[in-house]
Parts: sequence; C-alpha cells; structure tokens
Amino acid sequence: MFKDTKKNRRDEGGEIEGSALADIAFLLLIFFLVATTIDIDTGIGLVLPPPPDPSQKPPPIKDRNLLKILVNQQGMVLIEDEPTAITEVKQRVIEFVNNKGQDPKLSDSPQKAIVSIKTDRQTPYKVYINMLDEVKGAYRELRNRASMAEFGKKYEALNDQSRSKIQDMYPQKISIAEPDQGS
Repeated sequence: MFKDTKKNRRDEGGEIEGSALADIAFLLLIFFLVATTIDIDTGIGLVLPPPPDPSQKPPPIKDRNLLKILVNQQGMVLIEDEPTAITEVKQRVIEFVNNKGQDPKLSDSPQKAIVSIKTDRQTPYKVYINMLDEVKGAYRELRNRASMAEFGKKYEALNDQSRSKIQDMYPQKISIAEPDQGS
C-alpha cells in the first residue's frame, strides 16, 4: 500500500498545459512589438532646387566663383586639388565666399559664390558628412556675423523678414556633384 501511493504521485507529476503557453507567448510578442522603439535613419536633410527647364541653358559660371571640393576614396579632402584638413574647410569656405572681389583667385561676391562638392563611390561616409557639416557651418558663421552686425542678434533668433535679408546677403549655394565611379 505504501509503495502504490508514491507511484501515483510520480505519475501525476509536473505537466504544464500547452494552450496557456501559446496565450502567454502571444501576449509577450504583442507587448514587445508595442514597447520597442525602432531607430529610423532619416538621412541628410537637403532642400533641393526645382528641376531645371530642359529647354533653358544653365547660366555661365566663372571658374573664379566656383570652389571645388573633392573627397576621394581614401577620405582625403582636396580643395582646388590641394590636400586640406577637414578642420580647415570651414575657414577656406568663409574666405572664398566672403572675398567680395578682393582676391582675384576667390569669388566675386557672396551671391555669386558656389561651393561644389564631389565624391568618389568609395568615399568614407563619415568623412563626407563631416566635410559637409564644415561647409554648412561656414555659411552659418557668415550669416551669424552679418546678423550681429545688421540686427545685433544671432541669425537663428531673427524673424522671417530679417532672416530673408541675411539669406540674400549670403545665399547658401552648395552643388553636390554626381560621384565618380571609383575603382
């Protein structure tokens, strides 16, 4: 009699009902889908100009008014075929744009200055982004200087009308050329 009781206990042992597990797994799945945040890469925010009219020829651009920046596949930045450190890009762009016709090797005026950026297909993305940030930072600095001189406030603190006036003084003309095929 004693032996039978132990045997019955062993047979009744720890079974877990399968239908409850499916419900719990489903609820956990829903919880994690709702609670998880997913990072979405948004890319680089650029405002593109409207497409050109195919019947109209592009206006002529003097070489003097075009600052050519190349970022090659090794990640080197070349301004007018001269190797330049990324930390120097901002100052070079400021000098070029803000020349106002003084140096014959630099732009005629800020309104005519165009910064052309060209890359290679194997250009390191981080170097390209850092260089683009430096170019945009140069325009931001020029606009802040003009804003402080004209209105006594930083460019970001201006109203739309004042901001438009500063943008006319220093239009941000950045041309991003189609990358070379590379090797």
